[in-house]
Amino acid sequence: MANKTLTKAELKAEVSRQVEQQCQELIELSLKIHANPELGFKEEKASDWLTGYLARNGFQVENGIGGLTTAFKAAYGISKPVIALLGEYDALPEIGHACGHNIIAASAVGAGVASKCVVDNCGGTVVVFGTPAEELFGGKVFMLREGVFDGVDTAMIIHPGVRNAATTEALACIGLEIEFFGKAVHAAAYPEQGVNALEAMILAFNAVNSLRQHIKDRARIHGIITHGGEAANVVPAYSAATFLVRATDNAYLDELKQKVLNCFEGAALATGARLDYRWSEIIYAPMKNNLVLAQLFAQNLESLGRRVEPFEPHFDFGSTDMGNVSQVIPAIHPSVAIVSPDVLLHSADFAVAAASESGHKGLLDAAKALAMTVVDLLSEPQALARVKDEFSGQTS
Repeated sequence: MANKTLTKAELKAEVSRQVEQQCQELIELSLKIHANPELGFKEEKASDWLTGYLARNGFQVENGIGGLTTAFKAAYGISKPVIALLGEYDALPEIGHACGHNIIAASAVGAGVASKCVVDNCGGTVVVFGTPAEELFGGKVFMLREGVFDGVDTAMIIHPGVRNAATTEALACIGLEIEFFGKAVHAAAYPEQGVNALEAMILAFNAVNSLRQHIKDRARIHGIITHGGEAANVVPAYSAATFLVRATDNAYLDELKQKVLNCFEGAALATGARLDYRWSEIIYAPMKNNLVLAQLFAQNLESLGRRVEPFEPHFDFGSTDMGNVSQVIPAIHPSVAIVSPDVLLHSADFAVAAASESGHKGLLDAAKALAMTVVDLLSEPQALARVKDEFSGQTS
């Protein structure tokens, strides 16, 4: 381990200064990603820009890790402990970076570069992981399966949002693909000889709506019809839909899966349509918040002049593959406010905010708070020990 030459307070001041020094480059990087939205597993430009920036700043970069072309690992340091900063950079269909992943990516690399001085003074390693396809595809799940995060001591990622918070709830989530197959006939001449696949889908939707009255508060079921027929005068022989089923824990998710499937099987029986279904192989795990790590982060974010809301593990967030990471590594997924609470995630207004002055301010504060938390973990071994002790005492 390197000899310490700066105190913890001095290191925190230095990493904050280092983020400010990168200010224009980080904002330009964020805006480039925002202006060039790429869907999951297709983030070639974003991955190239991020790894290029890290390489120019002294990080050892590995591209295509975990068998994913747009995933990467960028490391600075060669000793333990290993602190991971995770970045996301995939966009949403049609509305681009309406989840602000451009800010997540830029804050991770900014914090990583700022943390070099911490490694130089305290030892250890800082790793920036590029994690593609968080939206819908769960890129981190693939990376976990391939052992990409093996040897990491703790992991952090920060999300832009409408509140400053150090903890969040993320629901367990699984996707469901539905198809109904019927029989096409002329809808006016021979309706009695047809089997209406669209009616089966509509019945199933109504059954799901009825089921919603009888599920736990924070469970969620939602979907869209992706195919409903070809012409109004033809009984639809085929319909298709995609659904997401969410719950606060894996046990209730399993229970809810069967109840949801019953809705579609009942519709098939009622209409005579044949049902095909496929559950996704990727299951998003619930978030396991490490409260010791969250407390360190909250103190650092508050030192930047932001009021951090009280810990609230049950604040609904949605689902994220960071939940899967948190089940195997002590982790946090805090948020930094870039817009008022009346602006919703995954909206066009939030996409605008992700490239605004308030978005830039959130990016810089996020990078500073992350880097300052790296200072806590690398400069005080007992802090990381407390993080690990809490994690080892938790149960899923």
